Amino acid sequence: MRQTKVWLAQQAVWDIDDSGRESMPLACGYLKAAALGDPDLQRELDLRIFNFGGADTTLSVIQRMLLPELPDIAAFSIFGWNYNMFGRVTETYRALKPDGWVIFGGTHVTDQAERVFRMFPAVDVIANGEGELTFVELLRAQLAGRSPRELHDIQGISFREADGTIVTTPNRERIQDLDTIPSPFLTGAMDLTREDGSFRYDVVIMETNRGCPHKCAFCFWGGAIGQKVRSFSTERLQEEIDLFGRLGVTNIVLCDANFGMSKHDEAFMDVLIGAREKYGYPREVVTSWAKNKGKPFYNIVRRMKETGFHSSFTLALQSLSDEALELMNRRNMKVNDWKDLAEWLQKEGFDLYAELLWGVPGETCESFIKGYDELATYVTRIATYPHLVLPNTDYSNERDAHGLLTWRAGKDDFEYVLSHNTMTVEENYWMHKFLFWARLVGEYMLLRHIWSPLLKLAGVTQSQVLLSLDEWFDRQSDPISERMRECRALVSDRLDAYAIETGLQFLYEESGLDPLMERWWEEEMIPRVPAAQANFFRELFRYDWLTRPIYRPPDAPGTDANEFWADRLPTVGHEGESYYVRDVGVFGYDIPGVVRNIVKQEPCDFSANPRPVVLYYKMGFRDYIANHEFYPQFVGKTEWQLREDTDKKGLPQRESLSAA
Repeated sequence: MRQTKVWLAQQAVWDIDDSGRESMPLACGYLKAAALGDPDLQRELDLRIFNFGGADTTLSVIQRMLLPELPDIAAFSIFGWNYNMFGRVTETYRALKPDGWVIFGGTHVTDQAERVFRMFPAVDVIANGEGELTFVELLRAQLAGRSPRELHDIQGISFREADGTIVTTPNRERIQDLDTIPSPFLTGAMDLTREDGSFRYDVVIMETNRGCPHKCAFCFWGGAIGQKVRSFSTERLQEEIDLFGRLGVTNIVLCDANFGMSKHDEAFMDVLIGAREKYGYPREVVTSWAKNKGKPFYNIVRRMKETGFHSSFTLALQSLSDEALELMNRRNMKVNDWKDLAEWLQKEGFDLYAELLWGVPGETCESFIKGYDELATYVTRIATYPHLVLPNTDYSNERDAHGLLTWRAGKDDFEYVLSHNTMTVEENYWMHKFLFWARLVGEYMLLRHIWSPLLKLAGVTQSQVLLSLDEWFDRQSDPISERMRECRALVSDRLDAYAIETGLQFLYEESGLDPLMERWWEEEMIPRVPAAQANFFRELFRYDWLTRPIYRPPDAPGTDANEFWADRLPTVGHEGESYYVRDVGVFGYDIPGVVRNIVKQEPCDFSANPRPVVLYYKMGFRDYIANHEFYPQFVGKTEWQLREDTDKKGLPQRESLSAA
């Protein structure tokens, strides 16, 4: 019996790295699992997932997905970054197979039928909202020989009748019992391992719940804003996490909108901790934490502290401007009572970062910089994102009221903000120069130890440091500084703060930046600090610069005079991970201890206290260079810092560490 061929396509925003690992195609995994959960469909379908990376082009997608063998149904999981490319692929598919079905799904196309069908006539059906049940019904319709022009009885879709009339059927009720959706992991719908048995993906991406009770004006989280939260059962999640533990998966990334707000989340944290105790894995959870922190959140944090489980905690503030918060429907959220929480988390020793959005209505250059520095007083690692106007959000629906002027860059289908009632185009260009440095140096932890000492001992704010870097590099005439300005221009001239990866690569590949950064520090920052502590600040910068993660380019030479220095470092193994060990010499002060005490607001000893320093750097940073959430794992750490981070029972002495 000939099976109906159904190809599912998904693309990650980042490129698949050269280690061969991929970004997990969770959306397609759910669709495939749902289809295979029907015994009749399972017998009649050949379902395959095509998982593409950020560097894949229209041609490479066509070559892999269509040229070897044409499917009867081509279904695409659409996000803003792949909308245009997958749209072009559908035109080729239609030319090759005129009677094939093309299905689009995802929040970027939900309720956008008129625009999608106008731009890409080859698309037959758009799934609006949750897609699993809708996808199964569409497959049954195709197998029954029905036309994609006559699907009036299927809820939650848009399609065109034979005369071109667009039909949008009533919304499908959201799935209340999420366990009725077969697990893409436990059913084998997704291949989890490679031929050598190693885990296939960079991280696990999974959900423990769906829905979000908030209605922020910039957000359309899974199409479920303002919705009651529904959860997968703890029993199912236990099975999934046990599987990942057996596979040795280090990082679990949750797609939840507000993890840490319920007893169910506490139970899931116990599942993670139990798996780590049993298998040694997983070791870190990355998620969007609950906007309003209540008792479950604090219980989870205490359990993580007790057991040494890792996470980066997020303060998703988005703005500190009262006017901007009012317009984004967040003015009365408890998320804005954040200062005590930030101090408590840092005193407990957890990694913490905050989020701000530049370009939201109501925000100005002055209010953003003021809010940035207020936030940096408590949280120095700040992720600064540009505001993108997303489909179906309040900002999109009420753009005229805010005077929003937007543009589309072409490489993706996001609407980038040019101006609005409180921001001019010129101000936007200037702020993107600031965002370049804020992301590069602060968010991506190029420097991480200098901030609190500069502020508390010299009164220098974080924005002043970043603006100093910007102005200083503008004055330099050497080729490396020119290249740095070119990296900045990719962000500032294109109004695209997401175009940061070129700058990151440059920072870690160009060793000639080291003396330039030392000159900047000596010329710009040392004159601003108390004279009695100038030597301490010189040592502080040297230490901070040395703790950057070790990045080894894939084509780094390994022999002769150009030998890459990391190849000469000894490596050790600890708790299943490999670390570079680097003796960075003698420092005149206890830099790590002083920085720790400043952050924790404890007494500091600035007297000379020479001591040798050895740093440990987790290997594998190159695979995560574009993802700031994983940076704390890779920065250089002293032995006691590594002990605190990786093993509550204590790090073995160096001579007993196993050779990696």
